[in-house]
Amino acid sequence: MGNRLSKIYTRTGDDGTTGLGDGSRTPKDSARVEAYGTVDEANSAIGIVLAADTVPDAVRACLTEVQHDLFELGGELCIPGHAAVKGAFVERLENNLDAFNEDLPKLKEFILPGGGQAAAACHVARTTVRRAERRVFTLSQTEEVRPEALKYLNRLSDLLFVVARVLARAESGQEVLWNRDRDE
Repeated sequence: MGNRLSKIYTRTGDDGTTGLGDGSRTPKDSARVEAYGTVDEANSAIGIVLAADTVPDAVRACLTEVQHDLFELGGELCIPGHAAVKGAFVERLENNLDAFNEDLPKLKEFILPGGGQAAAACHVARTTVRRAERRVFTLSQTEEVRPEALKYLNRLSDLLFVVARVLARAESGQEVLWNRDRDE
């Protein structure tokens, strides 16, 4: 296990830099910090989903595992050259995605983000993961990023879309479909 923080503030970031996992310092708005910071935001957004009492046990177990994965991904992005995300992580997401999607009806319309508190929170988590994916891609344009990181985030946003559908059905019995021809 890595170092534990016994003192939360260090004052070393007061100059607008932050320490990376390898001990080097970088500006707080660097592409690397943006990437792992947005992964951290995504993890927090998933925490909001998990705070809902209506989350089925299978979804709770899956998303808790995802939170652990996101810590690994954040560490990988925080330490240049470090590898933590494994192909097996992506495979697990795909297996969960297929299992959750199996009982859902085929989509014929777009779905509006909503359908219940946990479902709406899951849509926020999904869009935060999409932003994390964009930030990691931006980082990959100037620094080496392992393909597993991008694959993981891409698959995770797909999984969260399907989980939001599952949660909407568990909470309200239905999803909110986009209706272009609605009366105004």
